[in-house]
Amino acid sequence: MDVMGDKATLLDTGRFVQPSDRDETGEAAEEARQRLAAQKGDAEAMSVLGAMLLRRGDLDGAEPQLRAATAAGDRAAANNLGVLLHQRGYAEEAAGWWRIAAVAGSAAAAHALGRHHRERGDEPAAEYWLRQSAEQGHALGAYALADLLEHRGDARARDWMRAAAERGHREAAYRLARSLDRTAAQAAGAGTGPGADPGAGQGDAEVAGEAAEQWYRQAAARGHRRAALHLGAILEKRGELKEAGRWYLTSAKEGEARAACALGFLLRDAGDTESAAVWWLRAAQDGDGNAANALGALHAERGETQTAERWYRAAMDAGDVNGAYNLGLLCAEQARTAQAEQWYRRAAYAGHREAANALAVLLLQVGDAAGAEPWFSKAADAGSVDAAFNLGILHAGRGADATALRWYERAAAAGHTEAALQVGIARLRDGDEPAAERHLRCAAGGGSAEGAYRLATVLDARRPPTPAHELGEPATEKSECEEWYERAASQGHRRAQVRVGMLASARGDVVEAARWYREAAEAGSRNGAFNLGLLLAREGSEPEAALWWTRAADAGHGRAALRLALVYARRGELAEGQRWADRAVSLGPQEVAERAARLRDALRQELSA
Repeated sequence: MDVMGDKATLLDTGRFVQPSDRDETGEAAEEARQRLAAQKGDAEAMSVLGAMLLRRGDLDGAEPQLRAATAAGDRAAANNLGVLLHQRGYAEEAAGWWRIAAVAGSAAAAHALGRHHRERGDEPAAEYWLRQSAEQGHALGAYALADLLEHRGDARARDWMRAAAERGHREAAYRLARSLDRTAAQAAGAGTGPGADPGAGQGDAEVAGEAAEQWYRQAAARGHRRAALHLGAILEKRGELKEAGRWYLTSAKEGEARAACALGFLLRDAGDTESAAVWWLRAAQDGDGNAANALGALHAERGETQTAERWYRAAMDAGDVNGAYNLGLLCAEQARTAQAEQWYRRAAYAGHREAANALAVLLLQVGDAAGAEPWFSKAADAGSVDAAFNLGILHAGRGADATALRWYERAAAAGHTEAALQVGIARLRDGDEPAAERHLRCAAGGGSAEGAYRLATVLDARRPPTPAHELGEPATEKSECEEWYERAASQGHRRAQVRVGMLASARGDVVEAARWYREAAEAGSRNGAFNLGLLLAREGSEPEAALWWTRAADAGHGRAALRLALVYARRGELAEGQRWADRAVSLGPQEVAERAARLRDALRQELSA
């Protein structure tokens, strides 16, 4: 339950309104007029004069006026006399006068009496008098009654909170909004359980969420800084950044550190880092750990590591465990391994899951696999997707493939791209192609070049034979598998680049094929170099083709070595041809080795003739 934020004033005569800007001359004249009437025995004037003096803090001057008016039967005076006595520390006597005023129909007195009984633990009496006040339309009474009922878990609390909010009580509007927020979250959660109707849950959540927003807006408009913060967060989530920024600014100016921090992030995302730093500094100085972390990250990006460390420590001192984690990252980047481990441990023991994962990685790097595993497990159990993936790697390294697969599946279910790739590969090994395809699609969609390539190979294997085209016209339409090959190729995947080149060549697109072969070859692909050589040779550029075959053969490509042997044999350079034929025999495969051996023998005979 949110703490109460508004203090109630118990002064209530109903006969005048205190102006926002005091007119001291007018007040003095009014006081003189009321004093003159009071001296003549006017009970109403005594009551008003007593209230004026009480508001000014002149308790000694107010008390005789209020007692005299009370004796004459003025209920507002009885209420204010109770206020005065309460301020003097005479709580029981104050309650007696409040009771008199409340019985006479004063809603303000009933509210004060209800609060008095609640402070003494007499909840039945408190509820009775607060209800009396609330039913008369008193906003403070309705709010206090709602607070009492909410404390007891009574479902009627929200109705009275709404009543108080509708009568202008800003804290009631804020707390009503918070209550509706919780209802929206519960409705959304109810729509995700087994056998639940997601549509119904979503509808209830939306209705409650919209109502919450309206009450946040009303409370914020009345100056409630936390309501302005929540309203800003709702608007930011919806993408209405300009209005969100206005409410964050309103809240931040009223001293809400979280709003200042949120405003900083909004400004940073808009590219105004300097203004963001100003608001983060303000929030951090007010004890906001998140803002201190943001300042630390900003200084770390600028290379100002000492300042960054100071702010991370400030975040940690403010109770933000991210401060210790960020200190660990900072030390790790500077190769201060012992200190990094210290900070990671501090954050991990405080429940920071990514710190636990980072600590485990650090321990693994120094060869302490036994020490790393429990931290990976702790991080994974706390929801760290990276830790689940790392546990998969750890078990796979031990040969425990079944255990590794379970961790990979857990990480993949949470959207981890590389884990989805590993599950896809495992399912391919098991022959479960539908499951493999599903996981490979997740990996490829998440940006994995290897995932895109392997998905393409699965789809490629299913493709029917390409039909012959009339008059030898090249095909122009690309299949889905080619699109995945191209995605992988554009990410630098060499085998995918070679395959895209082959498919382009099959379509008759020599220029496109050469581009992809060359890109693969320059990245170190021996197949790319070999195929580029074939393409160049067919186009009549055998000298350049020989250069690429040489690169491929030097990288261990047997067919490229055989091609070079044939080139040199045709040129009459028999010794060079024999050398490359020998290389082709050693590189293979068998078919190539057999052909190369025959060529080598023929060249040897020719040389010895």
